[in-house]
Amino acid sequence: MNRFRTPGTRASLSALLSALLLAAPEVTGAHDTVGRTSLSRMPETPARWDWPLAGRPRVLRGFAPPPQPWLAGHRGVDLAATPGERVRAAGAGTVGYAGPLAERGVVSVLHADGLRTTYLPLRSSVRRGQRVERGEVIGVVQDVPGHCPATCLHWGLLRDRLYLDPLLLLGRGQVRLLPRRPA
Repeated sequence: MNRFRTPGTRASLSALLSALLLAAPEVTGAHDTVGRTSLSRMPETPARWDWPLAGRPRVLRGFAPPPQPWLAGHRGVDLAATPGERVRAAGAGTVGYAGPLAERGVVSVLHADGLRTTYLPLRSSVRRGQRVERGEVIGVVQDVPGHCPATCLHWGLLRDRLYLDPLLLLGRGQVRLLPRRPA
């Protein structure tokens, strides 16, 4: 009996597995004669992702996706920031959008594997089509009231049209399993 016969369930499981793979560190290194990886002999691998703000910013509000795509929810994380603070690309990619959207500055960066990170509100210092590296400054935080009680950076992550917790990129996000639907 196939428990995952509905396309929506298969897509949700596929997205969950993809998110878990994103969060998993890359395993490389020396192997002993039995094929086990020796942690003491593993080379350092460069990080693929980093925080969009300097240091490790405080998360003011976490990822809280809605139970259904059309309902209200929080489709990203809010990071404590100060007006004018530099915002950096969390990973290498190409700028997909840089400009105003609903009276806020927005930048989206397109990454490999169908991933897209979003950053707002910020005053952009990049342009559409520009290649950016992980850690490269893409703008500065704007002080736009309304979304957070204090100045913040809203950081989002999407795979195609599915919103994911951007903290998964850093190995810190929460995985939420969906309920099993009756057959």
